[in-house]
Amino acid sequence: MRRVPLFLLLLTTSVFAAPPAVKVDVLQTKLEHPWALAFLPDNHGMLITLRGGQLRHWQEGKGLSDPITGVPKVWAHGQGGLLDVALAPDFTQSRRVWLSYAEAGNDDKAGTAVGYGRLSEDFKRLEDFQTVFRQQPKLSTGNHFGGRLVFDGKGYLWIGLGENNQRPTAQDLDKLQGKLVRLTDQGKVPDDNPFVGKQGARPEIWSYGIRNPQGMAMNPWSNALWLNEHGPRGGDEINIPGKGKNYGWPIATWGINYSGLKIPEAKGEIVAGTEQPVFYWEKSPAISGMAFYNADTFPQWKNKLFIGALKDEDLIVMTVNGDKVTEDGRILGDRKQRIRDVRVGPDGYLYVLTDENDGELWKVSPAS
Repeated sequence: MRRVPLFLLLLTTSVFAAPPAVKVDVLQTKLEHPWALAFLPDNHGMLITLRGGQLRHWQEGKGLSDPITGVPKVWAHGQGGLLDVALAPDFTQSRRVWLSYAEAGNDDKAGTAVGYGRLSEDFKRLEDFQTVFRQQPKLSTGNHFGGRLVFDGKGYLWIGLGENNQRPTAQDLDKLQGKLVRLTDQGKVPDDNPFVGKQGARPEIWSYGIRNPQGMAMNPWSNALWLNEHGPRGGDEINIPGKGKNYGWPIATWGINYSGLKIPEAKGEIVAGTEQPVFYWEKSPAISGMAFYNADTFPQWKNKLFIGALKDEDLIVMTVNGDKVTEDGRILGDRKQRIRDVRVGPDGYLYVLTDENDGELWKVSPAS
């Protein structure tokens, strides 16, 4: 029988009371596999990416726009396509909108790319789009692109990159698979990245040993970046990525192959030289977007972390206490839809995207 260290057993405890009921307003339907949203300032609604390659503008009372022109050509196969969207920190001046997307390479393979364009004043065009980052080499046949984007308010852009379902590459510092990348908010490599100037290592890398990151957000209480990632069969994780740190995949994992067999490269759950997650699930919910709640609108949600679940078709509620989290329960399981993204709006409500052929945009609040 496998013996689990007590501190990790406490992290994975799944006995919890059901959270209070919520109210769900369906704001938009007929979204084909929406992936991410970003709020525009001055009550101009939001931008929504659709994985097939469309960027749309949604505004209350006006609904969904026609596709915004000027979006780069995406490789829309498997899990690939148009992925995350983020506004530049100086958006009100620059009008820059950043996108991550799957980009075609040679030999029918693809990788994650990131770039930006200028959103026209009428929200109809993305002008002068330029790609500033490309995952190299391109190895994906349709899996594990990652793609989340986060600006940290300190002058940096963070990019979560999947290992393209090529497990060993997550440990290879000369490749950008299975890595967290840190750039300036202009798309340049910072001089103090941990592998700058080191032979055989990519200077963009901040941390490594990551399988398939699907959610990233800045913790508003610690100002640290948090990242979640899919495990294989079991072992979905939450990590707080440290400079130059190795998060283990595939040599250290709490999951197994989908076949039920051990991951071939795995040396165990705890391996010297690798970092342990702050939380993991022995049974994978297939976690997705994540959002910390720090608004005043609903005090009962203060200090909560919300994480979407694709396979479990739910929204996970967690309590944050410093660098530790505990799961409180789930609040959207009765709706039976895959949750792709969750964000806290300027009004303090939760906004949720469902990853379906006929995906939806929801506005979520406590029922009472």
